[in-house]
Amino acid sequence: MASDGGFRCLVIGATGAQGGAVARLLAARGHETRGLIRSREAAGRLPEGVEPVVGDLGDSAGLKAAFAGVTHASVLLPMVYESETSASYVRNVADAALAAGVERLVFNTGNRVPEAVTGVAAFETRRTAAEALLASGVPTVVLRPPVYLDNLCAPWAAGPIVHDGVLSYPLPAETPVAWLGHADLAAATAAALTRDGLAGAVLDIGGGDVVTGPELAAALGAGLGRRVEYVAQDPAEFEAGLAYAIGASPATEVAAAYRWVAESGPALYGGGPAEVEERLGIRLTPLRDWIAAQPWPALAGQGR
Repeated sequence: MASDGGFRCLVIGATGAQGGAVARLLAARGHETRGLIRSREAAGRLPEGVEPVVGDLGDSAGLKAAFAGVTHASVLLPMVYESETSASYVRNVADAALAAGVERLVFNTGNRVPEAVTGVAAFETRRTAAEALLASGVPTVVLRPPVYLDNLCAPWAAGPIVHDGVLSYPLPAETPVAWLGHADLAAATAAALTRDGLAGAVLDIGGGDVVTGPELAAALGAGLGRRVEYVAQDPAEFEAGLAYAIGASPATEVAAAYRWVAESGPALYGGGPAEVEERLGIRLTPLRDWIAAQPWPALAGQGR
């Protein structure tokens, strides 16, 4: 597969932060980029230059229409962790991609997936989805990211970092994490869509540095010019806050994943940046550069 030249890509999840970053980059590189939306009213949430196409993951016929003429696809499932619903979405995506003759599909699991079965729906639905897409006959690459740096830009994280010098996150302090920025996720996805020899690959991706909680806090402190302390947040407290943003059911499943990492999988979110760069032919952003690029006062709000 050629690594240059334009193609027609459907981005599933383009109205969200992760898929939006992918769609924005593909459009900026001159690829004809479509963003799947459930209704025309959502078109304004797509990045500039991305064509809206209406479809629903639960509607097989409508999804096939959305895939018509598409050569590549970037897929991020919504935060639905009910197994039958998730499986039906994946079947519809696979059927539509096969019917369209998609040349490469990149599936972002939205999380690392442990090697052993965990019983945690946030992991297991994505494991099953990845296996189904890899077996579907569509040339597929699976990307498994760790935790996103952009989570720290949310007011609930940025405010305490800037105003109080406290970084609170639901992972034990000693857990190594290859924190990944959305821009690097987009670069990794673009490479996975085009780079030769990757079809069938399952890649654990991450950012340019692997750090513990206190090391991340120290890097933030250096960038902000103040001391920042890391506090391992109680997953129950995290779940309660997240429920206001995404709903109680998905918040419960996300929190369960963090609990599993804390209790059973402290190495899940680590991994070496060099392997990611070599396999995908990209250069990952150093942590200090990502921190320096963020508008921290605006993210945190100037006052209380």
